[in-house]
Amino acid sequence: MSQGEIVTGRPMAGWRALGSELRLVFTRRRNVLLLAGLAALPLVIGIAVKLYGGDTGPSLPARIAGSGMFLVAVSFAVSIPVFLPVVVAVVAGDSLAGEAQAGTVRYAMILPVSRTKWLLIKAGGVFAFVCAQVAAMFLVSLITGFALFGVHDLTLLSGDTVGVGEGVARMVGIACYVILSLTGLCAVGLFISSLTEVPLAAMAGAAIVPAASTVCDAIPQLAAIQPGLLTHHWLDLTTFLFAQPDWALLQQGLFVQLAWVLVVGSLAWVRLHTADVTA
Repeated sequence: MSQGEIVTGRPMAGWRALGSELRLVFTRRRNVLLLAGLAALPLVIGIAVKLYGGDTGPSLPARIAGSGMFLVAVSFAVSIPVFLPVVVAVVAGDSLAGEAQAGTVRYAMILPVSRTKWLLIKAGGVFAFVCAQVAAMFLVSLITGFALFGVHDLTLLSGDTVGVGEGVARMVGIACYVILSLTGLCAVGLFISSLTEVPLAAMAGAAIVPAASTVCDAIPQLAAIQPGLLTHHWLDLTTFLFAQPDWALLQQGLFVQLAWVLVVGSLAWVRLHTADVTA
């Protein structure tokens, strides 16, 4: 094959590599089980509230019986501190370290795809899985909420009532914010995965970062650095449950994630370009 044919074929090779990466991510049995487990979480919460009732106070679970749409908010509020980060850590941690352990990195480098594109393909696979898991939770939450508690207008935490259409739109906003809030962790997982050939170590390292961030966020003496912590703005998703969402607060949260993606993603890029992955 001539050099011109290789250059011409590179875009198509990149798309083939992305398709192969998506098949790998979504057909791996472990990932399928994690996706199914997360999707079942809203069902478990909804059934528990239906059978045993919610709290009597102003908490989110207490509002599910009044409007099934609140199940979406409750599911994400419960899962984003622990369950979602663990799943992201598993998938992202395995992305590069898994290739190194299996000895397929050298084969991947033979393809007419640059290392930068290869890193972007890996990131695309992880991000696609994040979108899939959030979408699955959203759909199961919404369907379960409507099925168990009926289709009613949504009474917000501020006391205002909005129609079903606007209520669903706010829940979509929550889901989108959750997806974007996990992009920083995706970058962290990819970087740590580039440092080791042991996927389990990469998964553990990626899971420790949000846990450490949560701990630091609870220490008053660290108030100066808390606004930039990875998890500091994760629970700001509840601002969609007020009459006027705090868009400035949401922008701050997204800016923090962008900063993490740029900084840690750059470290992953440097690591991938300096490591002897074909040895």
